[in-house]
Amino acid sequence: MLAYLLRWEREKNGLSLTQWGKIASAAPSSVSNVEAGRRKIDERQAKIIDRHFRTGGLFELLLWYAQNGHNPDWAQSVTAYEVIARMIRIYQGQVIPGPFQTEDYARALLLARSNNIKDLEGTLKARMERQSAVLNRTDPPLIWALLDESVLDDCIGGIEVMQAQLRHLLELIQQPHISIRIVQQSAGSHVGKDGPFRIITVDSRDIAYAGAARGGRLIEMCSEVEEFRLDFDLIGQKAASEDASRVLIERRLEATEWRCSGARAQSALPSTTRRVSRSHRLPGSKSPD
Repeated sequence: MLAYLLRWEREKNGLSLTQWGKIASAAPSSVSNVEAGRRKIDERQAKIIDRHFRTGGLFELLLWYAQNGHNPDWAQSVTAYEVIARMIRIYQGQVIPGPFQTEDYARALLLARSNNIKDLEGTLKARMERQSAVLNRTDPPLIWALLDESVLDDCIGGIEVMQAQLRHLLELIQQPHISIRIVQQSAGSHVGKDGPFRIITVDSRDIAYAGAARGGRLIEMCSEVEEFRLDFDLIGQKAASEDASRVLIERRLEATEWRCSGARAQSALPSTTRRVSRSHRLPGSKSPD
């Protein structure tokens, strides 16, 4: 994907192999080998290309994936598609989606699975660079997001981190190209319960990505992508309006300290105390479960 995007950037700007080589301090034959996947650019060249074309650290990010053996093809492909996308539609029912995460929120999520991450700070840096490459473009894509209400209730990273994350969401929805709508718990079951996904519009076609706990799947077949478009529309029918969603986020922000403090106090109780409190009922009373 690194090779593909390098060629795409060169052709988009109408550059020859020689012109591209002068920018990256490489011979035309070297540029050809890079685009064919026979060799890679180095860190210095990645920085030069990102700076020259204002790609927000994209090529440094893709090179980092390649150099660290972190080679989930979907991650490179999704990143490459998103930085040239006209529109990104996101459904997420578990956490705040990556493009909207604050750095501290993202760090808290990574810390929860740090046993499986060799370089936590490097992974975090790559994640934030990927976010910047999408959001800080001179022509950012339209982003329509549908989030389950439960993602607002989780106390990821503690009170201050969650408050900052909710404030960040409120700032994002002020931008004309970003729409965030909340699917309230009262909406009941919907097709998104099968897992998160996103639909990326590039030029005149859509690509879908279905998320999973330890990876994901990129879908480019038209018939299957159409199913994800339908799913997004069905979930959207159950979502609150943009204005109502903003109010929901504001209310969660106001109640964050109370909710997180309550969760912390409950988790601090000895397990025996929690068992006693659940079992200490009047004779003949029924469990709420």
